Amino acid sequence: MVSIKEVARHAGVAISTVSKVLNGYPNISEDTREKVQQAIKELNYIPNSIAAALSSKQFGRVALVLNLERQTQAIDQIFMQYLAGALDTARHRNIEVVTIFTTMLEGMSAEEVTRYFMSQSISGVIIYGLSKEDKVMQQLLKEQNFAFVVVDAPIVNARTSSISIDHEQAQYDVAKKTILDDKCKQVLYIAGRKDGYVTEQRIRGMKRLVEELKLTMMVRHGDFSELAARNIALEYAEDTDVVVCASDLMAIGAMNALIDMDIFRPVCGFDGITLMGYVGKQMNTIRQDFYGISSRAVEEIQRIMNGGDGQQIVMPHSIVKMYYQDIIC
Repeated sequence: MVSIKEVARHAGVAISTVSKVLNGYPNISEDTREKVQQAIKELNYIPNSIAAALSSKQFGRVALVLNLERQTQAIDQIFMQYLAGALDTARHRNIEVVTIFTTMLEGMSAEEVTRYFMSQSISGVIIYGLSKEDKVMQQLLKEQNFAFVVVDAPIVNARTSSISIDHEQAQYDVAKKTILDDKCKQVLYIAGRKDGYVTEQRIRGMKRLVEELKLTMMVRHGDFSELAARNIALEYAEDTDVVVCASDLMAIGAMNALIDMDIFRPVCGFDGITLMGYVGKQMNTIRQDFYGISSRAVEEIQRIMNGGDGQQIVMPHSIVKMYYQDIIC
């Protein structure tokens, strides 16, 4: 087995420098880091901690990778439901899980993240909130060194399953109901983040509806922010018939803007969070079973870790209105 001393000699650096690179110390020059990583790759060096993990009975932990970057101070009910569903199901199935926030992986290369996961005895990864711009995670999915389940990202390969509702159809459904109920023709659509997979899918649903009903539509990106959606509504809502929002938080922001402007426009949201019940105005929204989605993701990651192939899983959705009486029961 190759030793850390041999890696240091091959790279032309001190043993302590190799150790710092392996442990992600920031005070290492990029040139030195690249030399050490190249030496590790050429010698196929496996640190003792990783070698021990590979041979350990505990190798097989599942990482829940969550992106909690949000532009709101509201409690993130969606991710709390994701965590509850995953942790409850993991406990019933005797799966050990660790929670990793994307901020913990910032600045790491794909190789460094791989080594970090292996040092934590991780062999399965569930990713929540994957961005199209996250090049490191995208690379890990391609390399297939771990079993993966991605939530709300349409990526499937031999070791990766995707799980989500049909976002295109769901957006179409809730917008159509709201628009037909109020006979609207001019639509203000407040979409999510430009780099989001669900944003792309939901916009497709809106474009299909606009074409079918011969509507006009203005699209603005609110980045799932209540404040951004409020400002968009203040600027554009007066010249439209309906405000369709790609999240409930944005719907709340838009509705409050309309109240301040003292005008009425029908508004609909997406997600079905309990905050919608406190708004005072009843709005259509899409209910997703975030607990159930995450529970199914844990079941699926175990299946792939046991040798199963990746697949696309579509979960059900429904159109609801959130009533105050229902959420206080």
